[in-house]
Amino acid sequence: MTLPQSAAAGLDPRPLHARIAADLRDEIMSGCLAPGAKLPSTTQLRTRFGASNATIQKALQLLKHEGLAIGRAGSAVTVRENRQRTVRPAISLAPAAAGAAYPWLAEATDPRAAARSTLLAVEEVPVVGDVADALGRTEGSPAVCRRLLIRIDDEPAELVTSYYPPEIARGTALAEPRRIRGGTPTLLTQLGFPPRRSVDRVSARVATQEQCRALRLPGDLPVLRTLRTVYGDGEAPVEVTVMVKAGHLYELQYEFGAD
Repeated sequence: MTLPQSAAAGLDPRPLHARIAADLRDEIMSGCLAPGAKLPSTTQLRTRFGASNATIQKALQLLKHEGLAIGRAGSAVTVRENRQRTVRPAISLAPAAAGAAYPWLAEATDPRAAARSTLLAVEEVPVVGDVADALGRTEGSPAVCRRLLIRIDDEPAELVTSYYPPEIARGTALAEPRRIRGGTPTLLTQLGFPPRRSVDRVSARVATQEQCRALRLPGDLPVLRTLRTVYGDGEAPVEVTVMVKAGHLYELQYEFGAD
């Protein structure tokens, strides 16, 4: 059922240009407007949304600022190529070859794009909240923490913060400020804690100040936050990772069997 325009407007307190941008953003992300496709003309958008030229231009400017569209004033605005990426979390437990990109990056990235990770910090920190619960630790208990920023073509793609029980990580490469060859699944296996099962909890949230800065978010856009708990033998947690991605650029794909 379609609500009357007055009622629908009352349910959405955002300015009209933000509502127009939201509708076009959804069409871009869902593929209704494919990469390289022209957005409807200003005249078409003005008729569709009952808005002025200035409001339409303001909406289009938002999409350009977010990196979803390109074009100059007076010319056609098109959907930017290679901006929306699909990530399959199920492949993340697979080990990476020495020097290779993280598995999800290899899949989600255009072959011509350059993907790399930057190690931001390695330190012991007290765990709290859902991270403490996932690790099965009391609030304030220590864990070894590794923080990474993953970039694609020098644009921030994902902020990754991983936590490890100190009895597993202390004295190993997990606690050292350097990259881990083959990734943590390979190292955990070598240490005698092979990953057996992973559980993801995914939520959409308003970005924190740190996330907004690290991911260079252009405005008040949501992020996708994944809290992943990796279990080893005996269902003991061996790794808990918080992964944060820009919500307007990524989608997660999960596959399920019938049993």
